[in-house]
Amino acid sequence: MTESVLDYMTRLGRAAREASRVTARATTAQKNNALLAAARALDAARAELLAANAQDLAAGRANGLDEAMLDRLALTPARIDDMIEGLRQVAGLPDPIGTIRDMRYLPSGIQVGKMRVPLGVIGIIYESRPNVTIDAASLCLKSGNATILRGGSEAIHSNRAIAACIQLGLAEAGLPAACVQVVETTDRAAVGALIAMPEFVDVIVPRGGKSLIERISRDARVPVIKHLDGICHVYIDVAADVDKAIRVADNAKTHRYAPCNAMETLLVHEGIAARVLPPLAEIYRAKGVELRGCPRTRALLGADVLEATEQDWHTEYNAAILSIRVLDSLEEAIEHINHYGSQHTDAIITESFTDARRFLTEVDSSSVMVNASTRFADGFEYGLGAEIGISTDKLHARGPVGLEGLTSEKYVVFGDGHVRG
Repeated sequence: MTESVLDYMTRLGRAAREASRVTARATTAQKNNALLAAARALDAARAELLAANAQDLAAGRANGLDEAMLDRLALTPARIDDMIEGLRQVAGLPDPIGTIRDMRYLPSGIQVGKMRVPLGVIGIIYESRPNVTIDAASLCLKSGNATILRGGSEAIHSNRAIAACIQLGLAEAGLPAACVQVVETTDRAAVGALIAMPEFVDVIVPRGGKSLIERISRDARVPVIKHLDGICHVYIDVAADVDKAIRVADNAKTHRYAPCNAMETLLVHEGIAARVLPPLAEIYRAKGVELRGCPRTRALLGADVLEATEQDWHTEYNAAILSIRVLDSLEEAIEHINHYGSQHTDAIITESFTDARRFLTEVDSSSVMVNASTRFADGFEYGLGAEIGISTDKLHARGPVGLEGLTSEKYVVFGDGHVRG
């Protein structure tokens, strides 16, 4: 790490810590005004945003970025519209900061409750998509946090242009510029510095590929909110409604292949497999999904189903590939999910309340569903308005992380001269 990068990141960290004390006490009106003013600034700066993005796209092509990466990097008029709408939506969400719950009198006469408060300074490290700059900044600001944003080097010009609009919004609302800071250097040493400043940064949120998240999780000296894999399962129980099972298992896999909440493994009870797997396989084949199965699956569906290996059960494909296993019992399905799953999202299709309840209790994932597609595991679909990511950790935030996930609680106590006897 060069000394200049360390000095630069230290300055950002110190400024963010000071700004976090201002954002923590900012009024809801101030925060909303900043978000709405940033939305107006984005709308007014469309030409500048597209020009900056064109620089990034040209550099990306010159550096050999593939078409999928270039698509994620691209800002279009429709994506700018989405960013503007996103800011307006976050401004319309309830402000969690300062709410007090569970106030109660204790025998001593004091009142005790819990108040929701910001985490402080949130560092967000992400790749490719410039719109993440807006998503992250808006959620952190609305939840009363200061944030340091370190986007990918491939999007540096786009992120700077977006940051300029955010700064205009902050200035109009009378909030410090350091409430939202975008790291200007593309030196990778900046990431190493950001994740090792517990005196300035309270939590890190990595958004990107598995290698990035593994590196952050391994090297960070600051708590991390993250998920590594999205190995999601749908289990079709012996008591399932066949039509529901086919509809859900189709959607969970083929609605979109790349998201982390797409199904990667389909588990089917032996007692219903002959009724549900052939029509499902027909749907999957028609949509170009490659099937890999256990011996019982292959015996039922035919030789065009590839033999599933041990590695398949551990794999998040993010592609039109599906592993299928036929099982003898609910117990075996739960055991498979808890062994091979990534604690992200798993679903059971069943009409049995007892089986559904057992699945909900025993499957150790951040989202567990009954008769619903795993594709619903999303902050917007959960009514959070937006999300910063999905956490498969067990402490603090778990599942889609919205405004409340970017906050904490502290005990508040009210007395009237009370002393402890």
